[in-house]
Amino acid sequence: MPIAYPDPPLTDGAIALRPWSMQDVPEAVRCCNEEQIRRFILPLPIPYTQDDAIAFIGAAQQRLDDGSVTLVIGDAADAALRGSIGLRKIAPGIAQTGYWVAPEARGRGLAGKALVLVSRWALATLPLIRLQLFTDVDNPASMRVAERAGFAREGTLRNWYDLRGERRDAVMYSLLPGDRP
Repeated sequence: MPIAYPDPPLTDGAIALRPWSMQDVPEAVRCCNEEQIRRFILPLPIPYTQDDAIAFIGAAQQRLDDGSVTLVIGDAADAALRGSIGLRKIAPGIAQTGYWVAPEARGRGLAGKALVLVSRWALATLPLIRLQLFTDVDNPASMRVAERAGFAREGTLRNWYDLRGERRDAVMYSLLPGDRP
C-alpha cells in the first residue's frame, strides 16, 4: 500500500524532517560509514559508497510506492542532514520505524524529537493499530530514545535478526494509537 511524504512537512521548530535529496550524498556516505551507524543499521553495505547513496536516494519513489518513507532529520534553521528516520508498513495496520543520528549531532535529542514527530504523524494519518521499533540489545542509546518518545518496551526477542551473518537479539518496542508519543 503506497504512502506519501508528510504534508505539511514535520517540524517542531528545532528540527525539520524532509525528503532526501542528491545534495545529501556526501553526508550520507560520511555518516553511513561511521562505526556506530553501520554497526546497527541494516542493510548498509560496508563500505557505503557514493553509488550506494545515489541509489538509495534515487529509490525514494519506489519506497513510497512500497509503503515506506525515509526522511532526513535536519536542523529547522538550515535543514542540514543530522540523521535519518524511516517508517515502513510491514503488515496490515502495522508499521515499523527506525532512525540514526550523525556522530557530531548525538546527545542533542534529535532522534527522540524526530521519533515523536513521525509517530504522531503516522498514528494520526495512517490506518495503524501498532507502530513498532526494535533495537539491538547492545544499543542502549537507541533504547533510551524509544522510551523517551513514549514507546513501551515489550521484551527481548532472541535471535530476532541477522546482522551480516550473525544472529542478534533485539529489544522490541511499540506505540499504539491510544498511547502518547
